[in-house]
Amino acid sequence: MVALADLLSSFSPISIEEMSAVKLMNRVDTKYIVTLAQLPAVLTALQSDYYVQEINNKRVAHYQTLYYDTSDCQMYLAHHNRKLHRQKLRARLYCDSQDAFCEIKNKNNKKRTKKKRISILPTQFFNMLDDSNVKEFVNNNLQYSIQLLLPVLENAFDRITLVNYSKTERLTVDLHLSFYNHATSKRAEIPELVIIELKQDGLCPSFFKELLLQMRIPAKRISKYCLGTILTNPMIKQNRFKKKLRYIQKIINN
Repeated sequence: MVALADLLSSFSPISIEEMSAVKLMNRVDTKYIVTLAQLPAVLTALQSDYYVQEINNKRVAHYQTLYYDTSDCQMYLAHHNRKLHRQKLRARLYCDSQDAFCEIKNKNNKKRTKKKRISILPTQFFNMLDDSNVKEFVNNNLQYSIQLLLPVLENAFDRITLVNYSKTERLTVDLHLSFYNHATSKRAEIPELVIIELKQDGLCPSFFKELLLQMRIPAKRISKYCLGTILTNPMIKQNRFKKKLRYIQKIINN
């Protein structure tokens, strides 16, 4: 397999400051599942049309995320049960820059994702709800009572961020996913899995979409929070996701 660093060195870089024009906090997301073995072909095809985000001379960033939920996992179940309006609360740490945020993601019935966030200290990653500013932010923007929330699922992954030359879309390429469940103390990882997410301000033409259509790679709805939950909590309701797990195993085995 071609080394990832060699492939990414062929992309023109874009700085995090230049990326500010492509924040897309209110957006349409389309996700794709590929394998680590398929990734070089995808990246090679994108080299002449996309920038790669570079921070401190690094083109692959390491992320940590801690998801909060109720003790009976109401946010997870809202997703599992196909509720059109749903929310997720998480702490996110950008490990290389040590930037950290409290984030609330809202998904509506028009399939748009709206994200709100405030900065936190890296040291608050595991206990952000102890901070009065975070409490106020969560109380004002989350439909769940803060008294019911607790840290449930932690995940870590590496991310490559690409931006098309016209700066109308972003691609995030997440790989080396691992999970730890704070409720069950179980760990899981799927090293062969890669999740690519296309983030657009609207349903506009996309070279990336056309590329994956040609490669016969279909769009697949997938949530890292839900995936990590079913992998680390065998007692949780997961009927709707079993087909997706079988699909992941099939493409990995092939």
